[in-house]
Parts: sequence; C-alpha cells; structure tokens
Amino acid sequence: MKEFLKLRSNILRVILIAAMTVIVVKLFSIQVIHHDEYVAQAEAQHTMQNTIVAKRGEIYMMDGDTPVPVVMNLKVWSIIIDPQITRGDRDEIEKVLHEKAGEYLIRDNFDDAYKTSTLRYYVVARNVPYKNAQEIRDAELPGVYFQGSTKRVYPEGELASGLLGFVNQDGKGQYGVEQALNEELSGVNGVLKTVKDVNNIPLTIGDDNVKVPAQDGKNIVLSIDRNIQNKAEQILAKKMKEYKISHGTMIVMDPGNGQILSIASLPNYDPGKYNEVEDAEIFQTNATMDAYEVASVCKTFAFAAAIDLGKMTPESTFYNSGHVVVDGWTINNSTKGHIGTNTMQQALAYSLNTGSTQALKWLGDSDNEITQVGKERLFDYYYNKFWLGKYTGIEIAESPGLIVEPDDEDATNARYANMTFGQGMTITALQVATAFSSVVNGGEYFKPTVVAGVIDENGEYKPNELWDADHATIKPETSETMRQMLVNNRKIYSANPKYDKNFFVGGKTGTAQAVRDGKYVMNETIASYVGFGARNKNEQAQYVIMVKFWEKGRALGGDTHAMPAFNEMSEYMIDYLKLRN
Repeated sequence: MKEFLKLRSNILRVILIAAMTVIVVKLFSIQVIHHDEYVAQAEAQHTMQNTIVAKRGEIYMMDGDTPVPVVMNLKVWSIIIDPQITRGDRDEIEKVLHEKAGEYLIRDNFDDAYKTSTLRYYVVARNVPYKNAQEIRDAELPGVYFQGSTKRVYPEGELASGLLGFVNQDGKGQYGVEQALNEELSGVNGVLKTVKDVNNIPLTIGDDNVKVPAQDGKNIVLSIDRNIQNKAEQILAKKMKEYKISHGTMIVMDPGNGQILSIASLPNYDPGKYNEVEDAEIFQTNATMDAYEVASVCKTFAFAAAIDLGKMTPESTFYNSGHVVVDGWTINNSTKGHIGTNTMQQALAYSLNTGSTQALKWLGDSDNEITQVGKERLFDYYYNKFWLGKYTGIEIAESPGLIVEPDDEDATNARYANMTFGQGMTITALQVATAFSSVVNGGEYFKPTVVAGVIDENGEYKPNELWDADHATIKPETSETMRQMLVNNRKIYSANPKYDKNFFVGGKTGTAQAVRDGKYVMNETIASYVGFGARNKNEQAQYVIMVKFWEKGRALGGDTHAMPAFNEMSEYMIDYLKLRN
C-alpha cells in the first residue's frame, strides 16, 4: 500500500510538472512570440476605426467669365458591418439590408466577411440614399454602421460627357477629366480611431483616440465654355441628322493662349448612367485619342514650312497634270481639272496633291525631285515645330499618333509625298487644331489646356496663370501670309458670304481615306475642316475650329459635310465674342 501511494504521488508530480510546463510554454507564446498579434486583437475589441472619406472635388465650366458646376456631389451613405458583432444575427441583418437597400448592395451575399475571425470592417452597400439609410438605421441592427460619402451627379446631363468621364462604384474616375485628374479630384481620406465601451459606444477619452482629418479634393474649373460647348454639340447633332452621319467631333480653341473652349463628340452618353452604355468607344475623348490620317488639312503645314524657309510664295507656279508619279506610285488629285499652270494659292484652294508634292520638292532645293533634305525639313516642321505625331501636353488622355522619321526604312519618297496631304501619317484632331492655331496666331505654339483654375475652400475662383508660348513654329510674316492664303481659299473655292462678310475667316478642308486593320478602305472617307476667324486682317485670330465627321462604310467630304458645320460655328463665335462692329 505504501508503495502504491508513493507511485501515485510520483505520477501526480509528473502530471503537475507537465501541466506547469504547458502553461509556461503557452504564456511564453502569448506574451513573447505572439505578443503583437494578441495586443492587436485586444485593441480591436475595444477600439472602433472608421475611414473619413474625403469629399471629391466638383468640376466647373465657364459661363462667359463665371464658373458654373457641371459635376456635383450628392450626399449618400455606404453601409458597413462588423462581422464579429453581426455573426450571430447574420440572417436577420442580411434580410433587412436586402429589403431596404437591395439595389445598392455590392455583393449578393456576405460570405467573405465571415471567413476570418479578425475582420471588423466590411462594406456591403454604396450610394444608399438618405431615405433607405434612415430605414435601416431605424431597424437598430447591431454591428451595422453608416459612412457618409458622395455620389456624382451631372446637372447638364450628357453635355461634354466624352470630355468629363465618370466615377465608378469604387469611387475611381474613369475616362476624360475624371480619370486624368483623379488624384487631384479625389483628395486623401482621413482616419477616425476611438475607444469604445462594451456596448460599442465611442468614448471621448483615452490616449488611443486618433483623428487624421481628410483632405478634400480640388474643385476644378475647366476652360470649356458651356455655351460654346452646348452650341457645338447642337450643330454636330443637326448636321449628323441632316447628313445621316453616325459620329462627329468639334474642337473650339483660343489660338492666343491654347485654352480649349469646347471639345464636343457625338454620340455621347449620360455619365450618371454609364453602366447602360453598350459601346465603350463612346467613353473615349475622340478629339485627343483617335489618331487618324487627316488628309489635306495638312497642306496648311506643308505650305507653311516651304514659305517659312523661303522656298515658295503663294504666287509661285507649277504645272499640274492631274497626277504625279513618285517611286513608281501614281498620286492623283482628288479635285479634278485645273490642268496646266497653277499658283500655290490655287493649289491650296483646290487642294491639289500635285501642288503639295511640289512644295516638298522645293523644300529639298529641287524643282523635279524629292530629296532627303526635303524630307528632313518637312519632318522638322511637322514633328519638332508643329508637334504633329507627338503628345501635346493637354491634361487629359491623348494619343501621340505616328510620323515616320526621314531616316526610317519606311520613309520612302512616296510616303513623304503623301504626308504633304496628310496620308501615311496619323495625328489627332487636337494636334491639328493646336498646330493650326500657331499658323494663324503669329507663329507661337501654345500647349493646349482644358484646365482654367480652381474654386478654393472659400468658394472663390482662382484662375491659373496662362502658359507662355512653348516655342515658335513659323515666322510672324509667314503666319500673315498663311492667314491670307486660308482666307483666299474660301473666296476662291468655298466661300459663303453669309458667314464671311466683313470678317477675316479662313480654313482648309480634308477628305481622308479611312484605315481599318492596317489597310485603306476604298469606300470610306473621313471629313475634316479646320479654320479660324478674326475681326479683320490686322487683328489676332479669335478662335480656331476643327470639325470631323465619320461613319463606317460612308464616303464623306470635307467641303460637303465638315465645312458647313464650321460655317455655322464660326458665325456663332463671331456673335458670342462680340466681333461685329
């Protein structure tokens, strides 16, 4: 018996030692190895952390000299659950949320919220209106919280939607200004971390309270004039209906400072219903993103280069046979007739490809041949001075396009001859309008801009300082010559006295073969027209307008389709800018 008691005592001693060892090891694990993890869990149980959502900046357009809001914020709520608290009442809570905020839930079920034991913050709904949010509040659901946020609203509807873009459900700007300036508009979210009691009520005392204020986004004022924008879209819609055309773009800009006054694209959409758009192409800002072969509007730049280098004048003559052969390729004129001796003024007015090819020959110091020097000079003016085929620096997304360098193996004489009338190269409508502005403003290249300033925290408009000219493109006297040539174009070939009478209005047509899948489409052409207007020949150009129409499978003409839209917009600008005496 004595030995049995001794054995039992030894066994108990071993068990106690083992138990103590386990306890010590566990305490060591908790207090040393996993110390930080358990501290975090304990802190999560007695603290509440919320994100203070920064207010997204609003977007304004100009109404004359006054900024007016075109993208505003509507107060809405996000609904958040604490899975640690809601776990026991999950079915009831999900039922109420589906009944009161079903269309605003961002998930069909909340399974992911309960996969871990540490998650305390899970967003289940966004953009919930006040009425719905209040009904859920009245249900007094444990572990369900509300976070104020904003939803974008567009009081002008579809106006300038291709430029503005939209904000998706995650609060990220998509396309246009909303995406390009997303960082400035978004601001920086803040943090509110407070100690809470056992009933989940925030306390106002304690060293663990933390508040990092949100930094609201900037209120951006665009250089776009809502009146000009609205008129541009009206004219596009009218002409597209009249000619049964599916797509149109119009840019209006101030050639004296680079400010964009309108970027209109049709068809457009309601940014508040972006999810209903079936064709994502509508979201693109066509004027900046679609690099295409702009055709004969480029004759303006080829002629300006040759005049600027003293290689020709408007009175210089050449013989037009109706076509020219380069590298075995026959280049025909799109305008028939005018066979014989023509001046370069006539070549520009009648848009003779033979004339622009002659200008390239003269650029290379030859009457009969296209030379390497001529190609290098044309490229220098196109790319380095007029900034064709490269980024303009505008604040929204853009495509650079492509111009083949003169040393490239694809830089054949035939390609460069085609480049004088805008084929064999791709540029955007914005590049055309900006380069053209330098041709008619005295030879200064201003980077285009759609941002005019901001509305500060006091609600005051703070305009940006206007940019200086980035560089010179042509001499002032070349600009004067080109202005007169462009005005003469309308007098010689395409004048409409109703629009031009008593004013100095000039421009150039373009009718380009469309390219699809790397090949020219013979039955499809893109119509363009770029022009300017001034009070008279002695005053600065007041506006530049670039028009573009296109439709798959349609042959459209710069003179028959694009120029009439320019004419109407030009007349409107004369009245709007009060240029009439």
